[in-house]
Amino acid sequence: MANMRFAVGLGRFIPLLGYHHVLMILIAIAIILLSLLLAGCSSSSPLIPGIFLISMYYRSYPPTFDPAQVDPGVTTAVANIVGQAQLEVRVGYFGICINPDGGAFLCSNNASSLATQVSVDQDPLNLIWVASTFKDSIVFPYLIIVAIILAFICFILLATFPGWHEETDDQGSERDVKPFPSRPVSQVALALIFIASVFVLVSVLWQHTASVAASTIAQDLGNGSVRSGVGTSAMILGWFGFALLIIVTIGLLIMILSISILAQLTDDG
Repeated sequence: MANMRFAVGLGRFIPLLGYHHVLMILIAIAIILLSLLLAGCSSSSPLIPGIFLISMYYRSYPPTFDPAQVDPGVTTAVANIVGQAQLEVRVGYFGICINPDGGAFLCSNNASSLATQVSVDQDPLNLIWVASTFKDSIVFPYLIIVAIILAFICFILLATFPGWHEETDDQGSERDVKPFPSRPVSQVALALIFIASVFVLVSVLWQHTASVAASTIAQDLGNGSVRSGVGTSAMILGWFGFALLIIVTIGLLIMILSISILAQLTDDG
C-alpha cells in the first residue's frame, strides 16, 4: 500500500517537473559541491579534514638520487633532523588541519595557534609554516565564491520561469498550458551561469596546477623524509561542480534557441 501511494504521488509530481526545474537541481548540486570544497579543512568535523588541496607528512622512504643533485648526502642530514616525526599537514581554502601523532585532526585557520599545539620534534622542518605560506600566498578562493553567488542568482531567476497551469479555452474546456519564459530573463540567467562556469574553470585549473607543483617541490626538498600529495576529493568536487555548471549553461542555451526557433515558426505560420 505504501509503495502504491508513493507511485501515485510520484506520478502526479513528475508532470509538474519542468525543464527549468532540472536545471535548478543541477545548479543546487553544483553549489553544494563547491561549498564543500571551500569548507575543506575549516573544522575538525567528520569528513571535513578529508577535503584538502595538498597534504604533507613525515615518512621515511628510500630517497631519489639524480645526477643533478649537487649534494646527494643532504638526505641523510634531513633524515637525522626529522627523526621519528610523523606529523601530517593538510591545507584547504580557509583552514589547515594537522595530525601530530596519528590521532584526530586539529583544524584552524590560524597556523600560529596550530604550531603551539606541537613540539619541535613533531614538526622539525616547519611543515605547518610551509602549509600556511601555501594557503596565504597561492590559494585564491574568491573566484569560486563569486561563482557560487552568480549560480545562486541564476537559480533564483530560473525559479521565476512559469510552470504548468490550467486555462479555459473558447469551448469552455480546461487544458494545461505552460507559457514561454521571459527572453531577457533567460538571457541574463545564461550569462550569469556562463560567467560562473568560467570562474570555476579558472579556479579549479589554478587549484590543480598549484597543488601539483607545490606537492612535487615539497617532496623533492624533503627527499627521503617528507611525502606530499594532492587531495583527490577536492579535485573531484571542483571538476564535478564545473561539469554541472557547464551542463546547465548548455541546457539554457538549447532552451533559448529552441524557444526562438519555435517562436519564428509560429510567426511564420
